[in-house]
Amino acid sequence: MIKAIFFDFNGVIIDDEPLQFKAAQDALTAEGVALTEEDYYGSLGMDDVTFFRAAFARDGREYTDADLNRVLDAWTKHHRELISEELPLFPGVVTFVKSLARRYPLAVVSMARRASIEYVLERAGLKQAFTVVVSAEDVSACKPDPACVNRALEKLNETRRADGQPALAPAECLVIEDSPPGIEGARVAGMRTLGVTNTVTEAALRAAGADVVTHSLADWTDDAVRHVFD
Repeated sequence: MIKAIFFDFNGVIIDDEPLQFKAAQDALTAEGVALTEEDYYGSLGMDDVTFFRAAFARDGREYTDADLNRVLDAWTKHHRELISEELPLFPGVVTFVKSLARRYPLAVVSMARRASIEYVLERAGLKQAFTVVVSAEDVSACKPDPACVNRALEKLNETRRADGQPALAPAECLVIEDSPPGIEGARVAGMRTLGVTNTVTEAALRAAGADVVTHSLADWTDDAVRHVFD
């Protein structure tokens, strides 16, 4: 039985993978470093620092911590500008999250930085829906390593124990992901998975081992989660 649900962030809650690519491309172009769509989408599951280090390495460029921080700051600035007027949330995701939060503890599990996650959740009115947020700052390994979902479960169980509730097992957790590395990491952790074809194909998510694949979270309710996964 599912007793907690973990959401990936970019590509699941916010529809910004193309915007992330554009912002990263602009930040790297200013440094004389090229970034293609193939490079970007081949890096799904990486945290921001690892992603930009890989970009410099592909270009054969040496870089300092100052260079890396400058690119990260430029990327954040460009991304904020692209979502400043309208927040590109996926259809139905706000309703779905709020309905689930009435029945399950929820977590965001992402390789994005915490400031970026909280900025969007605050604007979307979803910050209070999530009991736990795991960001790039919380783990040292990128997806498909299960470190991030394992850390989310640890933090959730810390909260439950403090409230006198029993700890949850991995098999009682559902992870909602849009990328193969995210699906793979959840499976390694022993968690159930729902893949959403927001970023890659159904075939790619099924090949990664997704238990169920959907084309849109707008088609889902809390009752549907119970029916399918319980």
